[in-house]
Amino acid sequence: MLTYDALIPAMRQALVDYSAGLVDQPPRAILRPGQSGQGPGNSWFAVMPVVAGDTMAVKTVTFYPDNALLDPALGLHTHMATIELLSRATGQPLALMDGRLITEMRTAAVSAVALDALACPEASSLGILGSGVQARSHIQALRLVRPNLNDMRIWSRNPANAQKLASESGARAVMIEEAASADVVLTVTGSPTPVLEGRWLAPHALVLAVGASGATLRELDDEAMLSSYVVAESRSCVERESGDVLLSGATVQAEIGEFLSSSLAVPRKRRIVFKSVGMAIEDLTAARLVWLAHKAHQ
Repeated sequence: MLTYDALIPAMRQALVDYSAGLVDQPPRAILRPGQSGQGPGNSWFAVMPVVAGDTMAVKTVTFYPDNALLDPALGLHTHMATIELLSRATGQPLALMDGRLITEMRTAAVSAVALDALACPEASSLGILGSGVQARSHIQALRLVRPNLNDMRIWSRNPANAQKLASESGARAVMIEEAASADVVLTVTGSPTPVLEGRWLAPHALVLAVGASGATLRELDDEAMLSSYVVAESRSCVERESGDVLLSGATVQAEIGEFLSSSLAVPRKRRIVFKSVGMAIEDLTAARLVWLAHKAHQ
């Protein structure tokens, strides 16, 4: 029911609406379950409510990184989520759906919107740092908006995973320095400390910084952040939740919605970092598309 062809333009409009003040979205509430045998900061449980347009939604999402170490036969993902969609007019629950795939796809769709808006028209190379679920979803979404990104380079801390993804997607598994020197660099690792160094980046690079969602986590070093024009999906969310911004002391200079609405002109001939942390309006937008598509097929 959910396709990138429908999701990417819907996400573009949602980001415009957010920056225009048309979305009621409080900060997400984050709790630390701290189960026995785990550190208190090892896992988290978040609640994300939002009201926009004719619907309301709330996503509950958990992140348990130690699930990756369990028996694969259990089928437990590190991220799990549920989204409830409700009528704004009556408060009636409309749908309850799994949120894991929606989270994967809406995250990649937001990056695709940013790529289309911010990358140089002549960009032809894409470096990906990471080889997991988000790397795969991003390859699908980014290729839709920029099919001319035909030089794709993949690096992972696990070389076998990088080679596997490269073989599946027609890319090359490379050293991190070569991936980081591409026109567009995507960071989708699970690293809590910087893996991308600014000295490797091209002067005109666009960095799509997706991983390291948390105030104490970061994927980009100080040079990468402080030498770049920083764009956020939400200034308040990124300034509150992104370790890449908080720990480097970088300043968020604009929201992506301001460029999409033509309120601001994209700065050319300089390095840009687009930092996303995920927002409830993105989940609502994707869930509403699923609900409408489901109704149309009934």
